[in-house]
Amino acid sequence: MPDVFIITDVVEPGSQVSGLSIAQAMKQAILPKSDTVKGKAGSVATSHVEVLAVNDLGSRKAELRDQILCPLTLNLPEWLAFPGQAMFAACAEVQSLRDLVADWQYGINAGNYWLPLVVTAKGVLFGEVIAQISRGAMPAYHQPFHLVDAQRQSLYELGQRLLRSLSAPPGVYLLQFGLLEHRIEFDRLIPFPDLPAIASVNVQTPNLFQCHWACLTNQPIRDLWISSSG
Repeated sequence: MPDVFIITDVVEPGSQVSGLSIAQAMKQAILPKSDTVKGKAGSVATSHVEVLAVNDLGSRKAELRDQILCPLTLNLPEWLAFPGQAMFAACAEVQSLRDLVADWQYGINAGNYWLPLVVTAKGVLFGEVIAQISRGAMPAYHQPFHLVDAQRQSLYELGQRLLRSLSAPPGVYLLQFGLLEHRIEFDRLIPFPDLPAIASVNVQTPNLFQCHWACLTNQPIRDLWISSSG
């Protein structure tokens, strides 16, 4: 039986970048490490990782008990229990989150930028912003995208406030936002390393998939840094 289930939507065109899907990137983040990692309940074996589509969850229900679940989609059944369940449900209510942020006097708009928020047991680490640089069936993303200090501080404040208000458990979050006349405008919060996070592979150390796995298994992350070629 798998030790870890990575849960995704059915793979469709446009669900990967440069041939790498988020499920593959997540699996690579888990398996190259040592055979065991230290978790809250002691050593957690990671010798068998399986990618499971949402549509197949019902038929595998009994196997999901007492395993590490790593959802990479908001399209989850209500009966699926895992530590981030409440957070995923809150992030799925996109309009409710937009209404909340609007009450904080932030603008609301669709955006093609993402701020990585790495929530560890000891606090939040901010990754460099990711930008979408092309569209179509095979979108492309780039990290880092540089902001001026005022934009960066506004974004950090919004991220911290959102995470506190939602009591976010450890994990990687992507704060999606737009820019209108240099002003930050909120779009949504994604509670896992979604497709733009692939931009961090071979650019950020540890990359966002490695960060997510470390957070899920209570491993420390001391810093994030970008390679000189990033």
